[in-house]
Amino acid sequence: MVDVEALLTLLSVPGLGPRRVLALVGKLGSPEVVLGASISELCRVDGIDVTMAQRTKTQADREFARDQVRRAERLGVEFLTYWHPSYPRALKQIPDPPPLLYCRGSLAGEKETYLAVVGTRTPTSYGRVMAEKLCRELAERGVTIVSGLARGVDTIAHRAALRAGGRTVAVLGSGLDVIYPSENTDLARKIASQGALLSELPLGTKPDAPNFPRRNRIIAGMCVGTLVVEAGEESGALITARYALEQNREVFAVPGNVTSEKSRGTNRLIKDGAKLVESADDILDEIRPQLPSLLREVRREPPQPPLSGLEKKVFDALSGEPKHIDTLAAEVGEDPGRVLAALLSLELKNLVTQLTGKYFVRA
Repeated sequence: MVDVEALLTLLSVPGLGPRRVLALVGKLGSPEVVLGASISELCRVDGIDVTMAQRTKTQADREFARDQVRRAERLGVEFLTYWHPSYPRALKQIPDPPPLLYCRGSLAGEKETYLAVVGTRTPTSYGRVMAEKLCRELAERGVTIVSGLARGVDTIAHRAALRAGGRTVAVLGSGLDVIYPSENTDLARKIASQGALLSELPLGTKPDAPNFPRRNRIIAGMCVGTLVVEAGEESGALITARYALEQNREVFAVPGNVTSEKSRGTNRLIKDGAKLVESADDILDEIRPQLPSLLREVRREPPQPPLSGLEKKVFDALSGEPKHIDTLAAEVGEDPGRVLAALLSLELKNLVTQLTGKYFVRA
C-alpha cells in the first residue's frame, strides 16, 4: 500500500512533475524511500539532476500533504494512486499519467468502459440533440461517459448518462471542492453518486486556464476513444481530440452543417481521419472488438401497451430520431399544448424520452 501522505509530499516539490515522481518511486521503491534518499541516490534516477535532487530534499512540503489528507477526510474525498486497483488502466499508458487522483464517488476498475464526450460550451440545438441522444444510447449499453463538467456539451453528456441510469465521470480543472462552473454544483453531486468526480489538482485549487489542457489529457487518456459532438476551429474540445490521437486512442466526430461555425472543428476532424458518427452503433462497432465482454446486448423494444386517440397519433409520428414539439404538432394536426400533454403521458408509460430543447424520441 502506497503512503498517500508521502506521495503528496513528493508532489509538492516545485517542478518535479508526474513523470519524475513516478520515475523516482519506480526506481527507489516507494515515496517514503524517495524522501529519505540521499542526493547521490536521487541523481541515479533518469531525469533527476543535482538541482532537482536538492529541491526534493529541501522543498518537499509535509505540512501541505498533511493538510490535503485532513481536508480530504472532511470532504469524503478518496485518493487513487497510480498503483490503486481502481486507477484507470488506460491512463497508465500515457506519457505523463498523474501519480495520484483525488476522487469523490467510485470507479469500477477494469469492469468499466470509458468514452470521452466533449464539445463546444455553446452548442446549437442540433448539437444538444445529438449529444443527448448519443450519450443516452451509449450509457444504456454500459459505456461510462467521461467529460469535463463544463457548460454546453459536457453538461449535456453527463446529464444524459445519468437520466439513462448509466455511469458518468467528470474530470475537473480545479480542486474537487471548487466546482466550476458553480451552476453545476448539484450536477456534480449527482455524478459522484452515479460515477465519480476526478482531479489531479490539490483541494482548494482554483479553475485557472492552464489547468484545463492538463485536465483534457486525463479525459482522453483514461478512455478508449473521444467523441467530439460539436466544436469550432478554436474549441478546447479539439485539444482533447489531439491528446487522444497522441495517445493512440480512437477519435470520433459528429458531422455538422458546413456553414455552421460550430461544426468547423468536427468536420475538419473527419477530413483528417476521425470516424464519422451518426449513431451510437458507429462507436460501438469500433470499440467492441477491444471490449467484447463489457458491452450490454442491444435493448429489445418493450411490448407496446395499447394506445388510442392522440397518444397513438403522436407515438406513431415518433421514431428513434429526435423530433421537436412544433414539428410533431404540425404533423398530427393538433395544438402544441395538447400534443405536449400526450407526450408527457407517453413519457410516464416509458414509451417516450424528452431530450433537451423540447425534442422527443421513442424510448
